[in-house]
Amino acid sequence: MSSFSLSLGGSLDFDRDVPLSDRLKVFKSTNYDPESYVTTHCGALNEKEIRHLCMHLVSLKKASAEEMRKSVYANYASFIRTSREISDLEGELVSLKNLLSSRANIIHSIADGVRVESLNDRTDYSGEDAVNFEDREPTKIDKWLSQYLEDLEVLLAERRVEEALAALDEGENVVEEARVSGSMTPSALLSLGHSIMENRQKLADQLAESTCQPSINGFELRSSVQAMKQLGDGPRAHTVLLKCHEQKLQRNMQSLNPSSHGTAYITALSHLVFSTVAQAANDSLAIFSDEPAFTSELVTWAVNQTNAFAQLVKKNVVAAPAASGCLRIVAESVHICLEHCLLLEDRGLALCPTLLKIFKPYLEQALTANLKRIDLCTAAIAASDDWSLTYPPIPGRSWGGSAGITIGSQQKLSSSAHRFNTMIQELCEDIGSLEILQLSEQALEGVLHCFNSFVQLMINAFPSSAETENLEGTGRRIVHLAETETQQLSLLANAVMLADELLPRGTIKFSSNTRSGDQSRRASEKRPPEQRELKRKLQRFVDQLRDSFCRQHALELIVTEDGGVRLSADIYLSVDESTAQPEWFPSPIYQELFVKLTRLASIASDVFVGRERFATILLMRLTETVILWFSEDQNFWEELEAGQRSLGPLGLQQFYLDMEFVILFASQGRYLSRNLHQVMKNVISRAIEAVQANGIDPFSVLPEDEWFADVAQIAIKMLTGPPSFEGDRDMSSPTASAHSNGST
Repeated sequence: MSSFSLSLGGSLDFDRDVPLSDRLKVFKSTNYDPESYVTTHCGALNEKEIRHLCMHLVSLKKASAEEMRKSVYANYASFIRTSREISDLEGELVSLKNLLSSRANIIHSIADGVRVESLNDRTDYSGEDAVNFEDREPTKIDKWLSQYLEDLEVLLAERRVEEALAALDEGENVVEEARVSGSMTPSALLSLGHSIMENRQKLADQLAESTCQPSINGFELRSSVQAMKQLGDGPRAHTVLLKCHEQKLQRNMQSLNPSSHGTAYITALSHLVFSTVAQAANDSLAIFSDEPAFTSELVTWAVNQTNAFAQLVKKNVVAAPAASGCLRIVAESVHICLEHCLLLEDRGLALCPTLLKIFKPYLEQALTANLKRIDLCTAAIAASDDWSLTYPPIPGRSWGGSAGITIGSQQKLSSSAHRFNTMIQELCEDIGSLEILQLSEQALEGVLHCFNSFVQLMINAFPSSAETENLEGTGRRIVHLAETETQQLSLLANAVMLADELLPRGTIKFSSNTRSGDQSRRASEKRPPEQRELKRKLQRFVDQLRDSFCRQHALELIVTEDGGVRLSADIYLSVDESTAQPEWFPSPIYQELFVKLTRLASIASDVFVGRERFATILLMRLTETVILWFSEDQNFWEELEAGQRSLGPLGLQQFYLDMEFVILFASQGRYLSRNLHQVMKNVISRAIEAVQANGIDPFSVLPEDEWFADVAQIAIKMLTGPPSFEGDRDMSSPTASAHSNGST
């Protein structure tokens, strides 16, 4: 789409892997105008291009959100520390404000006292008219002040918080009014203000002390914290609130028994911790919602509680199973914790990264140990596996139910392959429940490694490899040999069934394309990209096993027991040297090749039920292995073309007959590939050129093509069953000669 190929700086390039910072430059510009941008770059788009653009914008939005999340978490510790310092500074500023207010009151009182004293000095009072203040009657203000302080002391002693708060507010109002109206002497005003301040502090201390009592309930806690906030002690009130919830959590955790069943303990502990964190968050937001500065303290406290919880789970539940490879226990425990933790995200508390930071190394350890256990267990069973294909004895945990029995009844594997499949399916099920941990790629590589190890075990089961050393331990890993062709084909059946069906079915559990958001993509694609790549890698391992099979059977045909070579140029060079009339029949090695392929095809029809294409490719590769061996053998052709003996017309005729025989039976068996056919045509042409180099016209001595076809067809009938000849055939023809010679 040309409309998407835009230059960076004023536009975006959605079709290339451009860094996110560069892709966002256009939107960060001060001259950016959304309407003009859309008009310029999207005005000429058709419907398909608009959909493509929307998909890339959604991808850009997700990438931006992910980068912001990473940035927040990268600087979160500094942010929390700075926020807490700001919160502490705000509390100190409030205290400083109160202190300055008190000092201002003292200064005003001193100033008023100096002014009154100055007035008294300038007034000429006689001794008789002087007023004795000590003997005068208390005024109305003095009586109210005395009664007020007495009532306030009683309210505090009786812990009548609401009335005490109202009384303190009343006293504050009186102080303000008296300061404005001057209805109260400076000394009385100072005394009242000091008493109010002392009683406020005393009430706050009482409330803080009451919140530490184990018997306090939620309503009483919230009321006490709210009252402390009203008294102007907000930072202390919020800290007390969180401390009270933490103490309550510690008391409740003491009733849980870590030695009980792991899942039950994890469930109870996880519910207790995260419900306590949720309640603390609710209380904090309900009381301090108008003061965001306290949110940072709440987040820090929640992270600390989550970290302590994770350490406890690690110590009591996760550590030991992870070391021993019990992936299911570790996965279930982490899954339960994450389920409870995710419920807090609605309250703005994203605590999953704290859990993942602690749990992920143990999950990776459990995964690694589990994969190693799969290798060892499979190897142990392979040591006694007779490589006979059977149905699974009992459906594994991953199948479950009647549906699993139906699926299991359609597959036949050897005992070691059944065990390997069961363990892999369980591993995939355990990892698939923890998509948030992003272990899918590591688990997928582990599955591939395990399958490769199993394939190497089966390669070592061929008679050409009696034993293979166990590189992961001491001693040697013994593999039961697959001595018969049926057993050897069963090895291939194991690999094909696992690679084509069972392993892809298991690994789809932790594939990113199983999410609900990718339904449309799954509908438009036959198979997700991850699955296609997985099957390609699995198929490469199957090809290794198949090539080992073909190589072994080809060597059985070509190489003798004493190390000699049966497929040599001497087969054809000796024909012209013989004085006897040649018997026109395919060479023995090609007869044996035909018999072997026929026998393998019969066995494969029973072993590879529903996978006939693989059986055909197997026979095709075996035939190619034999033909390619001599077609690429330099010694064979050097002796044939430039040796002391030359290839004559009869040797050429025998060579031509052998090649036509192979072409005919491979074509009838439907395993004649284009590559094989071309290779055989090329070697025939090369042999003809070798005869021509000796001054002989090969086409004058070679029979017609029908003769080769007839002899090859008769050979096939004779090798597959008793021959039946028509009585009117001309026995003087080359075909008749082949009949008579083949019958002798």
